[in-house]
Amino acid sequence: MEATLAALRAVAEPTRMRILILCARGELTVSELTQVLGQSQPRVSRHLRLLCDAGLMERFREGARAFFRLTERGRCSGLVRTLIDFVPADEPAVARDLDRLEGVRRARAEAAAAYFRANAAQWDKIRSLHVDDREVERALLAMVPKTGIRDLLDVGTGTGRMLRLLGKRAERAVGIDLSREMLAIARASLDHADYTNCLVRQADMYQLPFADRSFDAAVIHQVLHYAEQPAAVLAEVARVLRAGGRLYVIDFGPHHQEVLRQEHAHRRLGFADAEVAQWCRSVGLSAEKVRHLPGEPLTVSIWPAVRAGAAEKEPGHATAH
Repeated sequence: MEATLAALRAVAEPTRMRILILCARGELTVSELTQVLGQSQPRVSRHLRLLCDAGLMERFREGARAFFRLTERGRCSGLVRTLIDFVPADEPAVARDLDRLEGVRRARAEAAAAYFRANAAQWDKIRSLHVDDREVERALLAMVPKTGIRDLLDVGTGTGRMLRLLGKRAERAVGIDLSREMLAIARASLDHADYTNCLVRQADMYQLPFADRSFDAAVIHQVLHYAEQPAAVLAEVARVLRAGGRLYVIDFGPHHQEVLRQEHAHRRLGFADAEVAQWCRSVGLSAEKVRHLPGEPLTVSIWPAVRAGAAEKEPGHATAH
């Protein structure tokens, strides 16, 4: 009872309710909340501290920044969502906040898009500055079945490197990306007889233009650290995986290279194994043994996962092992 009363007391203030509504739509920093709310940073920080102390929000650090999100554990998780649902989205203060939040998100997206445009032709080269791609690719090839994949999805295909690497192991391979510049490079790289089964298309990784259970395997290669909502990306990819379908997430482990955020538009400074495993469990994927490839200063991790259920078969098709 005391925990419930403490949570209710914490919510019973307009600014704190506005903060909860904003953070229900994604992780935000203090500076971003200050920009949306139009209040001083000390005041916003004080409200955040009270919400965290009441168990309604969680705080986690990434390099020099702290991010805040609604709690995902404990009794307060359901309570805070219920309270948020009671507030109409067209309430003037809330509508104004959400409009400003969209402005913050647009600025993030524009910064990332500008980076992609400026570096499209050198994308593979930039990646190689951080980690030995050949070692990562060898490890990935050892994990991905050589036969039995009908449909392969490459999320955030970029230059199409994953399609070129894995495309021959699938009957059909599809790469999606939001950047037209990247897609132009990917198409050019796939303009070869060996890749006639590969195609690319413009699409949003949060809203994949595919039916449920459309793919046997999916790859998210060095893309998740740009995502505003990494868990939502995994949920959408899980939706299009068939029973027994496999997912391979390749990205950086936790690090403190703030320059990647400042100069290269990275949203997240790597991911912890437990974090990725929890996201997988929440969308019906079973995480498997992680492969770590230490580097200097960055370590690349490959997180494999499989969708629950026996692999689906069709007449004349083998099953991936």
